[in-house]
Amino acid sequence: MFGKSDKKDNIEMITGNPKKAILKLSIPMMFTLLISILYNVVDSIWVVGLGPEPLVAMGLITPLYMVIISIGNGIGAGANSLISRYIGAEKYTQANNAGIHALLLSIIFSVIPGLTILIFLKPVLILLGAGTSLKYGMDYSSVIFTFLFIIIFATVLTAIFRAEGNIKTVTFALLFSSLLNYILDPVFIYGLNLGIAGSAWATVLSALISIIILSYGVWIRKSTFLNLSFKTFSFSSDIIKEIFLVAIPSSLQLIIMALMFAVVNSLLLEVAGHTAVAVVTASFKIILLANLPLNSLGVAALTVVGIGYGAKNYKNLMATYYHSIKLGFIFTFIIVIFIFLFSSEIAHIFSYNNQNAILKPYIASTIRFLSLYVLVSAPALMSYAFFQGVGKGIYSLILNFISSLLLESIFAYIFGLIWGWGVEGIYSGLIFGCLLGSILSYIVVMRFMNRFKKDSTE
Repeated sequence: MFGKSDKKDNIEMITGNPKKAILKLSIPMMFTLLISILYNVVDSIWVVGLGPEPLVAMGLITPLYMVIISIGNGIGAGANSLISRYIGAEKYTQANNAGIHALLLSIIFSVIPGLTILIFLKPVLILLGAGTSLKYGMDYSSVIFTFLFIIIFATVLTAIFRAEGNIKTVTFALLFSSLLNYILDPVFIYGLNLGIAGSAWATVLSALISIIILSYGVWIRKSTFLNLSFKTFSFSSDIIKEIFLVAIPSSLQLIIMALMFAVVNSLLLEVAGHTAVAVVTASFKIILLANLPLNSLGVAALTVVGIGYGAKNYKNLMATYYHSIKLGFIFTFIIVIFIFLFSSEIAHIFSYNNQNAILKPYIASTIRFLSLYVLVSAPALMSYAFFQGVGKGIYSLILNFISSLLLESIFAYIFGLIWGWGVEGIYSGLIFGCLLGSILSYIVVMRFMNRFKKDSTE
């Protein structure tokens, strides 16, 4: 796990054949993300036992949580992109310094937002439509946002490991911390009678364990390729600028997703009430699993694209982009077939008690609908990762804004409310808008690559 001989192997792997690198990075990453997603699914499964209101509370909190956690994901993406480009250009001192900058930024930009959210938590939850689930929302959110710095620091540290191709250690850390979460959830929620707050405590403590494992590899065993010693830290406004050129657009993309999720919740409340929100909240846990191959490929592509761009290798850039889309279609198509065949059995996971049994057929139909959304999103997600990898985060942000907040939200509103198709119309609008967004994203990447090829040959 912490073998020093792996340092060179990791670098040779991500700087070699891009197709092989994508596969070698994405397969372990799928396992890693699967652990992370199951981590969230298990939370929901245990919370379901408390009744429908706590599950509704988690659904309404999701957009708010996504907005804040996007800070860590953004800084992580910015660090991953910059470190990969430095490695591709063989600028290793700058790569080390970029990693240290990212860790410091993760602390600064988690404590302040976390405390701010705590101050305005109650009115924000009311604004989101908490209603009778307000108490559950307060119980869960107060713990999460108090210790937000732990979750974000773990996210950024993980991204640094990925940037140097060190997936083995990341996988171990996530596996161990997630197993701990699986154990702590029922103990805290039911054994200690903490209710929904117990789920939040399990999440925070599990993230802390992940930090301890990764920190041991970096600062005790010193088994990473990057030298993340704060003694060698040299402040650089250019590094901060480069990180934020990807971090800010990346964070805003997740905020866009959160806003889109909030729009969907409001549309569902309009046409079907709180039951529909509970259904889509449970369904999105399963859709996260269906989306796992694309997320894994996107993370892998970001690193490999950064390497290729830093080395100014047009051929490797194109190979990475095309291969990631191809693999994305293959993997998600298999998963969509599986969901259609076993949707009822999957839905039972979130309807195992008498209070939620009525939700089962609705959850089954919803995950069938939304699995198609995942299938058509492959080119869009790979395009977002591509532009983050080359350090052009603004391109990724604009494309995501057009696809999610404009096309998907607008067509969900048109199909669901204006045309009167109801819940099915909302889901159909999401799928159609996503398809248009994928087509647009592919066209923009091709135009960018044509300019890059021309500049590289001059």
